[in-house]
Order: sequence, then C-alpha cells, then structure tokens
Amino acid sequence: MKAFVLTKYGGPEATELRDLPRPGPAQGEVLVRIHAAGLNPVDFKTREGKLKVIYRYALPTVLGNDLAGVVEECGAGATRFATGDRVFARMPKDSMGAFAEYAVLPEDLLARMPSSVDFVTAAAVPLAWLTALQALRDELNLRNGSRVFIPAGAGGVGTFAIQLAKWLGAEVTTTASPRGKALVERLGADVVIDYTSQRFEDHVHDIDGVFDLLGGETLKTSFSVVKRGGKVVSIAGMPEPETARKDLNRGVLLTMLFWFASRGLRAEARKHGVSYRYLFMHPSGTELAELAQLIEQRKLEPIIDRVFPFAEIGEAIAYLEAGQAKGKVVVRMREGSVDSGPRSVDGLAKAFEAHYLVAGSVRRIQRTSGWNLTLGARV
Repeated sequence: MKAFVLTKYGGPEATELRDLPRPGPAQGEVLVRIHAAGLNPVDFKTREGKLKVIYRYALPTVLGNDLAGVVEECGAGATRFATGDRVFARMPKDSMGAFAEYAVLPEDLLARMPSSVDFVTAAAVPLAWLTALQALRDELNLRNGSRVFIPAGAGGVGTFAIQLAKWLGAEVTTTASPRGKALVERLGADVVIDYTSQRFEDHVHDIDGVFDLLGGETLKTSFSVVKRGGKVVSIAGMPEPETARKDLNRGVLLTMLFWFASRGLRAEARKHGVSYRYLFMHPSGTELAELAQLIEQRKLEPIIDRVFPFAEIGEAIAYLEAGQAKGKVVVRMREGSVDSGPRSVDGLAKAFEAHYLVAGSVRRIQRTSGWNLTLGARV
C-alpha cells in the first residue's frame, strides 16, 4: 500500500511516499480501507519534532490522524462493525497512520459516518470536532447563556468550535480577518472582532471562558478578559503538570518539566483569579457517533477549505502550514471519495461571480442558497 512516511524529524524533506505492506487487524482491531484523510497542525508539528516530549514515535512511521473509509476486515473479538461499513475515526495518539491506503485501529475509536456526507467531509471531523467538544462541553462546561471567547474562528478547529458552542447555548465572540468574517457569522458567531485592526482585549470583558487555539500572546492576554472564577482552556499553550499526571500517565520528570515551562501561564491565571487547563484530546468512537448524529440532523456542518489528491499530500501540508486555511484541509486517497465541484472556498467564491439557479427540496435550497449568498453569489 502507499503511505506517507516520516523518516526523521525536520522539514518537508523528512517525509516521503513509500510502498508498505498492508497491515492486518489484531484482537479487537479493525482494518479500514481509507478513502480520505484530514490534515491537522499536529501533523507538521510532529514532523518537526516539536511534540517529541509528549509523543514517543519510533521512526520511520506513517503520519496522519484523521480518516474516513470502509471497513475491510475485522479482527478477532471486534464485533461492533462489519465489512463494508462506512466509518471515520481519529487514530490512536500513540500510533498515527491515517496518511495511507489502509490502517488498523481499535474498534472503540471508530464510528459510523453520517449517511448525509461523503468521505472527504467525514475525514474533516474527528480531531477538530472531538477537541472542540471536549474543550467546550467537558472542560468549560458551556451551557445556555454562557459567554465564550474563541479566537481564530475561521480556522479548522474554530469553525467547529463556534457551531458546537452555539449548539450548547453559548454566546460566542471570535476573531477573524475581513475575509473570514462572513463565514464565522454564518456559523453563528455573535461578535466578530477584526484582528487585523482591533485588539480583542479592548472589546471582550468578563467572559465565562476562553477556548484558546493560538497560544503565545493571545493566550497570555486571554486571562485578562475572563471573569474571576472563569477558565481558559488551550490546545496551543504549554501543558500544565496535571497533563503529565492525568492525561499522559507519565512520571515525575515530565511533570516537573511541564511545571517549570507553564509557571508563567499559571501565575497569570492566579493573578486574574481564573483557572488554566491544557486540553489533551482523547479519541473516542462514542463521542464521534454523537457528533455524527448532530451532523445527520444538520445541526453541525463541517467546513472544507481545500481538497488535495494523495499524490500532492506534501503540498497539502505546506498549504495548511501557511496558516491561511478557512476550514479544514483534506487529502483524497481514492477517486469517488468526494462530490464533484469546486474544491476550495476561494474556488467557490470565484465560481459565484455569475447568477445561479438552485433547484431541489426546500431544505436543500435554503442551505445551498445561504452558502452561495455568503460567498457573494446572486441566487
């Protein structure tokens, strides 16, 4: 099978497409024939070696975390799925392997795809949506009337987080460029701050919680906009000691390292009377099934920025790494994995410079027309 392999830590030259033997499922595992794989910042951060302290991978190894495909074979004791089932999943944190034509993983990490979406759309979901769900519902405990700040709302995780926060009943404030403003408003953001000309701390005050996606100065400043007793959850900051003890099950050395490295953030949190938590997302087939149901009910909508063929996976990672994606970047492993049509938000916008007639059911017309109008079409 073809696979995108990390041979050493470094830049793009550290990866290559290789022919590898097709794996077989062990006890409790399922072999999936992959049709599409979603890209995430963790992919190029892993390639660069920035996560070596947390993830212990033996090189060479196959990169990739998110997949959608068809069950090819079930190992002994794996009874939840059958050959031919359309599934999606986030790979185990200690193995990766989604950037390949086949992958094996424990059956409890899999969920059946929503029947209303194709493989490319499903592959965009697992890591980003599980991250958003665990941050907003489990850590920030958002509920009806909560006020949350989610910076970078037009990004891969941000587009999902806004929708989930609104589903939970929260009031959402986010940041976006002028180009991304229409998108985040369509997804439900109540307040949109133009980060190119405004400082969010001048507009956000006494918020219940922050879901930080950027780290750095944005994270440091976020503590000042949260009310006392509130909480900041980050996926881009430095992990605190609890992460080593509870989430990674590591010993004293890593706990001490995280204690030292996160002391500035924890001090800032104490200064403002708020708590700080680094989110270490846990793959879950059960939670993916819950998300699949919400997608099926059209309460949540995966946003795709661009789709690349597997042969261009290096270019896909470079595009994601450039930081301009509005929504998710996905690699199509096989033909027929995605519906025909434009493959990027920009491509759609350019295509919509003319008038369009939209036909179909009332629900489909409403959804399609709303998206077209957002991009500037005349419908």
